[in-house]
Parts: sequence; structure tokens; C-alpha cells
Amino acid sequence: MSDYPPIRKAVFPVAGLGTRFLPATKSIPKEMLPIVDKPLIQYAVEEAVEAGVDTIIFVTNEKKRAILEHFDLDEDLESHLLEQGKPELHQRITDIIPAGVSWHYVIQEQALGLGHAVWCARDLVGEEPFAVLLADDLIRSPKDGCLKQMVDEYLATGAGSMAVEKVPAAMTDRYGIVSVKKDATGRDYIQAIVEKPAPDVAPSNLGVVGRYILPGEIFALLESVRAGAGGEIQLTDAIAAQLKSRPLLAHAFEGVRHDCGSRQGFIQATVDYALEHEELRQELLAYIETVKGR
Repeated sequence: MSDYPPIRKAVFPVAGLGTRFLPATKSIPKEMLPIVDKPLIQYAVEEAVEAGVDTIIFVTNEKKRAILEHFDLDEDLESHLLEQGKPELHQRITDIIPAGVSWHYVIQEQALGLGHAVWCARDLVGEEPFAVLLADDLIRSPKDGCLKQMVDEYLATGAGSMAVEKVPAAMTDRYGIVSVKKDATGRDYIQAIVEKPAPDVAPSNLGVVGRYILPGEIFALLESVRAGAGGEIQLTDAIAAQLKSRPLLAHAFEGVRHDCGSRQGFIQATVDYALEHEELRQELLAYIETVKGR
């Protein structure tokens, strides 16, 4: 039994425009792009539920109704599948949100950055610690999901955390970059965080990826930070201020991350996940052999 309150709520910032996937994302939210047979956002929600989250909070915009419709009931489709004798398909659409898990949404009226998107969820989160997941970062882990790993660490230490991985030195200007210091237990505690530093001034090559466990006090800090890199309200700026009073861990997760915010990462994720499907694997491998060297 942990002495710390559980992580029950997870925030999913999904209001972005997904311009790197235009024209596909002109009418389809990038989070609804499918990896094999599930949209990106569903993988992220499933990861949160596995970690013990029972309250899902989407931060979206007025034009991205498809995400909310995906998680809502569709009685006509459910009835049709049952009438057609397709109970397995019926179960797949009714289990998108398991029993006992609720979902809510809040509108981000202006695209002012990730920090602002998280701040928009303040009334639904309250003062308790919570998780943030970015669906663009699709993480496939060999055992426990990335967020479950982070929640277990939080329950052992009481410290929030950010998922990190080593990134090429030339790419530090695409990430929040942290410097860390190990404690006596071997855990890496964050000493500083810088948003998108140039390679020659980056404090390390540890890049923050889209999984966070944060204290509720972060909302007050988000209200006080000014626009940072790119003219947006950066979550990393508030986290940097938080470090002065509360420790945060850098969690080097077990698993493979696909950056599905890029076309290359999205294609690689599709192949990777398709190879995990028994009914797809052999035909896909055979096809890959036929196109090698094309």
C-alpha cells in the first residue's frame, strides 16, 4: 500500500492541427489516424487505463468532434453488429472505454501551446497529481506500458516524472532536454529542463517524450509563466519552476517509441504493429521481401 494518492486522472491534449499530415488531417484529427485497426488516441487511452487511470480528459477544439464520437456510444452500429451475428466486433467497439472509466472534454479555444492545453484541464483535474499523455508518441513496451512504469515509480517515491529517451545530439532542438543527477537508489532526478535548445547549448541528450506525471500545483505555475519558445506557453517552463520546490524523476522507459507526429515514424509504427498481428505478419513479411531494392 502506497502512502501517496493514486494517479486517477489523465489529460490528453488533442487540439493540435496536425499540419504535417495535410491534406489527410484537414478533416480527420491526427490522433484518429489508425495504426493497423485502432486510432492513435485509443492506444494512448488504453495505456492510461492499464496504469490505473479511471478519468480520461480530452483537451480538444470545436472542429475535432471525431475523437469524442469515437469514444461515445453508437447504438445503431452496436445493434447492427449484433443483428449481423458479429459479437466480437460488437465487443471491440463497446470496450473502447472500459466499465468504471469515465471520459470528459474541455475546449482549448486558442492554440497557445502544450502548457496552455494542460492548463485548460485545471477545473477537471483539481489539486491531485495527474498524468499527461501525448498520443503522437506511441510507445510499445515488452511488459508494462510506459505510464504504468511511471505510476509504479511514483507510488514508490511520491515524485512526479517525465518519460525520457536519448536523442541524437543534432536533434535536441526538437525536444525538451533535461539534465539529471542520480540519487543513492540509482534513480535519475531532473536538475534542469530546457525547451528545444540548440545542440551546442543542450544540457544533455535526454529528450522528454509525451508522458508526464505532474502535481496539481503545476496549474498555478502555468498561469504565471509567459510565452516561451515559439511564442507558446511551454509546459517545460512551468516544470522548470516546479523543480525549485518539488523533485521530478526522469523515467527512461522500457519500450520502443514511434514518433507518429512524423510521417516516417507513423509508417514505421504501422509496420511494427502489423507484424505483431498473427493474421498479418506472414503476408506482410512476404510483401516486404518482394519490394526490397525497388
